[in-house]
Formats: sequence, structure tokens, C-alpha cells
Amino acid sequence: MSRIFVTGSADGLGRSAADALLQERHDVVVHVRSPGRADAVADLVDRGASVVVGDLADPEATRDVADQVNGLGRMDAVIHNAGVHTGPAILRVNVVAPYVLTALIDRPDRLVYLSSNDHFGGRAAVLRDVDWGDPAGRYADSKLLVTALSAALARRWSDTTVSAVDPGWVPTRMGGAGAPDDLVEGHRTQTWLAVADDAEARTSGGYWFHRERQDPHEAVTDERFQDELVESLERHTGLALD
Repeated sequence: MSRIFVTGSADGLGRSAADALLQERHDVVVHVRSPGRADAVADLVDRGASVVVGDLADPEATRDVADQVNGLGRMDAVIHNAGVHTGPAILRVNVVAPYVLTALIDRPDRLVYLSSNDHFGGRAAVLRDVDWGDPAGRYADSKLLVTALSAALARRWSDTTVSAVDPGWVPTRMGGAGAPDDLVEGHRTQTWLAVADDAEARTSGGYWFHRERQDPHEAVTDERFQDELVESLERHTGLALD
């Protein structure tokens, strides 16, 4: 049995992942944005999940989420599922928050970051003068950056299995009811990467779609780009990776 923290667990892929992991009798920590969202995970808590609360668009609340997680004990895996597609906090939620949580949560054996096929439309040049608080940030850029962050961590932390996952265009609140991909397939890869014992799931640095490793945007594997991204996030947050 593994202990797994899943961000953004109130609905969609995060809730589906938490539910599947609970069914497999893992020890699951779920996350909601505010106390008012706690009812959305009440059934998961009734089945044994722990819950942490905090708005990942808020830097201080994000740090508090990390403190809450550490207070529950070391995780075996963290699935960085939380994300937004529109609105004023795209870069903060999709990139800065995963970085802060990664820097502050006691390092697990496995880290899984939610990417998207849209990352292929991201612009590597955005990193030259990125404003991490930019309310006009682009979703595609955010997914390129978080995918590159996963690759940077895989290169730096040889004792941690780090992966990025494209869940497909699935019928969640973000994806819309008409999304063509399968919701079960959408969460199956990240739960597999978080807990499976087979050698393929323990291969670090992959970009995955439906349990098949894919080639990401060329910037993702550019070590200079990775390093510049980490340096920019370190300056912005004041947090360095070990």
C-alpha cells in the first residue's frame, strides 16, 4: 500500500484518480481549494482519505498546503493534477504551485505532473521575460513549462521517478461534456505511474499518453531551457530545489 497525494481532487481527473487509488486500498490524501469544497470529497474521506485545503492560486495558501501534507507524513507519490484552463491564475496554478509544492513537500519516491497535448503549442520564448503573475497567461505555455519542469526534475533527482502525463481531451469540467477521449483512460496513466511496480512505470523522465511513452515538444528535453526555467522559478518563489 502506498501513500499518494493528489492535488485538485474535488472533481474531474483528480477525483477519478483518488477514487481509483482508494479502490486499490492505497492511503490517499485529497486536496480541495477551499473549505466550501470539502463536501465534494466527503465520500472519499468516508472511505479513508485524508484531506488538505488551500487555493493554489495563492502563494501563501500553497505553502500551507505543503505544510499540511508534511504533517500527515511522507508521501510515496504526488500527482500534481490541479490545473486551470482559463482565468487570471493559469501560470500560478499550473506551473508555480507545482514547483512550490515540489520544493516544500518531503520528497516522495514518485512525482507525476499533468501535461496536455496543448503543450506542443506552447512557446519556449515565453520564458525570456515571463511574468509568473500574468493574468493573461496562455494555457499552452503553462503546460509546456510544467512538462519541462518534470524533465528537469527527472534529470536532477536520480532517486525519484518523475513523469509527465497527457490525459487526453476528456469530459471533465475543464474539457467539456463533448470531449472525445475516455475519462477512465484519462486518469489510468497517472495512477499507474504513481503506484505500479513494473519496470516501465519506474522509468523516469517520460512524457506519457495512455500508458505509452511519447516524444514531447523539443524544448522539454533542452537542458538549457530546463535550467533557465528552474532558475526563474527559484527567483520568483525564493525556493530552491535541493
